[in-house]
Amino acid sequence: MATETFTGFRPAALSFLRRLRRHNERAWFEAHRAEYERELRDPMRALVEEMDVRLAGFAAEIGGHPRRSIYRIHRDTRFSADKSPYKTNAACQFFHRDARQGAGQEAEGAGAGFYFQMAPGECFAAAGIWMPARPALDRLRDALAEDHEAFAAIVTAPPFRRLVGRLDEEAMLVRMPRGFAPDHPAGRWLRYRSFTVTKALTDDEALDPRLPRRLERIYRTLTPFVRWLNGALGLRAAERR
Repeated sequence: MATETFTGFRPAALSFLRRLRRHNERAWFEAHRAEYERELRDPMRALVEEMDVRLAGFAAEIGGHPRRSIYRIHRDTRFSADKSPYKTNAACQFFHRDARQGAGQEAEGAGAGFYFQMAPGECFAAAGIWMPARPALDRLRDALAEDHEAFAAIVTAPPFRRLVGRLDEEAMLVRMPRGFAPDHPAGRWLRYRSFTVTKALTDDEALDPRLPRRLERIYRTLTPFVRWLNGALGLRAAERR
């Protein structure tokens, strides 16, 4: 596949997503497919290729692929009451070379990585592992129980805190997970079921042609976090490809 040069997303990319939100139906999308490919799919592929090169310089075990890294625009509606056929965001992920792709409890074998999403008023960069499958979650909890100080040092470091604040708290247990004492010293972290952090971006930042440089700065700061998670899952860091 030919390498594309990333020149930025145009305002038309967010305009397309706004209109898709109002016309989320197959006939409308097919009539505007060429616009989707020109304004979103193709620039996202170019972004993935550039970020893959940049990641090789500081997190060589993490990479991207211009096809596999980009999330499909089609929604999986099989188990959803919302039958809207299309997502109203565009997103890509950068994943560990020895892990499976995907996210969520059905993606067994997935590791921690980096993520970028754009939607009108909802652009952000993220890192970590979202709602890992139970075997992975058990391994993360065991690692935290054994050496939570190393993890705490990473997520409370001033650069980390200035960038993202703290871990996302969308999926936390009220009580300690089964098998751990209520007063366990790692209790602050053991109640998490998802280990992600998010850095919000403005629409202008997402549309800026210098987006790869911005993402590189964010991902560099979050690399120790991602590497700790992957290490707990048995996935090694790499200095070069």
